[in-house]
Amino acid sequence: MEVGETEQIKKIKNFALEMRKKILKMAVSAGSNSAHFGGALSITEIVSTLFAHQMKIDKTNPNWEERDRFILSKGHACLAYYAALSEIGYISSEELQTFEKNDTNLLGHPVINKDLGIDFSNGSLGMGLSLGIGVAISSKKKKKNFNVYVIIGDGECNEGSVWEAAMAAPNFKLNNLYVVIDKNNFQQTGSNKEIMSVENLIDKWSSFGWHTVELDGHNIQELCNFFDSSKKIDKPKAAIANTVKGKGFSFSENNNDWHHSVLSKSFYEKAIKELTKR
Repeated sequence: MEVGETEQIKKIKNFALEMRKKILKMAVSAGSNSAHFGGALSITEIVSTLFAHQMKIDKTNPNWEERDRFILSKGHACLAYYAALSEIGYISSEELQTFEKNDTNLLGHPVINKDLGIDFSNGSLGMGLSLGIGVAISSKKKKKNFNVYVIIGDGECNEGSVWEAAMAAPNFKLNNLYVVIDKNNFQQTGSNKEIMSVENLIDKWSSFGWHTVELDGHNIQELCNFFDSSKKIDKPKAAIANTVKGKGFSFSENNNDWHHSVLSKSFYEKAIKELTKR
């Protein structure tokens, strides 16, 4: 840990470390079914900051009506989601090992299961932000006091539905809606520059009327500062989070071969060794 870190930052960092251990265990246990490894690792610090610090949740009751809602629009990164739900006690370590196996609740994209803390199904890219807008509107109409947090991918911003939603949120004055764009610069078949550029995201989101900041998506202090400082801003909030696909392991960082791959036992052991050196 860095000198001068608060206990809260240390707690979130440890949460992220435990998430990475669980991501590795799920990925290797999936065997030949493989897993979306790289995109889960690029959002690990974002998800850990949400679940260990920002979001209002009841660890004893995943169905608490006043809980904040989380939507993983880039549903293929569900390894990070399941790991976080396990860290807060909603999913057991034993159930994590059923990932991608027959009769599992933990499929390769999230399927709604409120008892496990999975509030929404996701997988088809471009849908999560629109869903989040509906939930945020519902919170206001029902006079509830919960926020909605959505993570979308930068490649996902190729989808026109993302921009329809981006235009709608300020129109409905959804100051209870947060979106984090995971800008890891890759999508399934190549880099964003090769497929379709998604640069100038700050200008684009700001022009639609969002309170928008750019930050390091692996810097927990910056993530906390964004969430904490924007609470009273009367606009929907967007963070452009610069991240590294496959973050945390030398063999997977910025290597798009790990978008969806089999994690062999040898790579698993290599990754565990790298984690223990931290």
